[in-house]
Amino acid sequence: MPARADFIWRLLATGASFVVFGVCGLLFSVLVFPFASIWPHRVSRQRAVTAIIHVFFRTLVAALQKLGVMRLDITNGSALRTGAPMIVVANHPTYLDVMVLLALTPSACCVVKHAHWRNPCFWGIVRAAEYVSNAAPPELVESASRQLGAGYTMIIFPEGTRSPAQNRLHAFSRGFAHIALKADAPILPVLIDCDPPAFTKQMRWYHVPSRPFRLRLNVLEPINAAAIAAQHASTAIAARALTQAVETHINQRLLDHGFFKT
Repeated sequence: MPARADFIWRLLATGASFVVFGVCGLLFSVLVFPFASIWPHRVSRQRAVTAIIHVFFRTLVAALQKLGVMRLDITNGSALRTGAPMIVVANHPTYLDVMVLLALTPSACCVVKHAHWRNPCFWGIVRAAEYVSNAAPPELVESASRQLGAGYTMIIFPEGTRSPAQNRLHAFSRGFAHIALKADAPILPVLIDCDPPAFTKQMRWYHVPSRPFRLRLNVLEPINAAAIAAQHASTAIAARALTQAVETHINQRLLDHGFFKT
C-alpha cells in the first residue's frame, strides 16, 4: 500500500477505534451499569464486570493490530496471568497503556483519576468494576488493599499521568508503596515503550505516526516489598524507601532494555 494511503487508512482506523471505545463506554454506563447496580451479589457482579472489560479490551487490542494501527511485543506476559494478587507498577508513555494491561491481565482493578467518575463514557465502568479513585490517599490505600484481599491484581501508574517526555518520567507517588506494605503484596514492575511515539501527553489522537507504532511491554521479576520495608523503623520511611527503590529500578531497566535512549 502506498505510504499516503497507508497513513490515511491508519488515521481512519484510529478514529473509528476511539469512536467504538467511546460509544461502548457510554452504552455500558447507560445500559449495563443500571443492571449491575441491582445485581444482588456484589462479589459475582464485580467478577462479571471485570471479565467483560477484560474481553472487550482484548478484542480492541486485537482489532488495532489487525487493522495495522499498532504492533504489540510482550516479554514475560505470563507473569500477568498467574491469578495471584499483586501490584502492577508501570511507566505511562501512552494513552493506551491501561487498555493493554487490562487486556493482558484477568481479574484486574485500576487506580484511576477521580475525574473519570464524572466522565460520561467512563463513570458507569469505573463504578461497576469498583475501580479505585485517586482522590484521597487514605481511602485509596484502604480500597486497593481490599481489592488485593479479594484476589484482584491492582494496576497502578505511580506517575499519576502520562510521562512528560519520551526519555523521562514524572516522580513516583507513594500510594502503591503504602498499598504494598498494608496488603503484604508483591510489586510487579512493567516497562512500556512506544516507538514511534503515539498517544503521548503532547499528542492528540489524530497525530498518527508515519508508520504503525510498536508498543513493547517487558514484565520484570517481582519485588518483595516486605524485604525492603524490614530495613526501616516506620511505615512512612519504609514507603518512601520502597517508592525510591522501585522508581530507580524502573528507570534503570528502561535504560538497560533500550526503552530510554541516552
